[in-house]
Amino acid sequence: MMLGDYLTVVLLIAGSIFFLAGTLGLLRFPDVYTRLHALTKADNVGLGLMVAGLALQAESWTVVGKLLMIWLLVLLAGASVAHLVAAAARQRGIKLWKR
Repeated sequence: MMLGDYLTVVLLIAGSIFFLAGTLGLLRFPDVYTRLHALTKADNVGLGLMVAGLALQAESWTVVGKLLMIWLLVLLAGASVAHLVAAAARQRGIKLWKR
């Protein structure tokens, strides 16, 4: 294995850890707002790390461009959906969690 292969493995494992952290946040956090924060932040970083790892193995710049476009679209979609869910929760009167 070459250095790029090791870096790919490290990036993919790091991305998986961020996905796991986001999932744990979804299951463990007390209210909809903190759950949304855990999911959107951790999953966006996790996907970014995975895209970086896959880009190192890409055969052409076209593939790297497609991977980046997928990541950007997921970033936009995740932010939009999180905003809509938070706005709906606020409209329904769901309060922020306090100790």
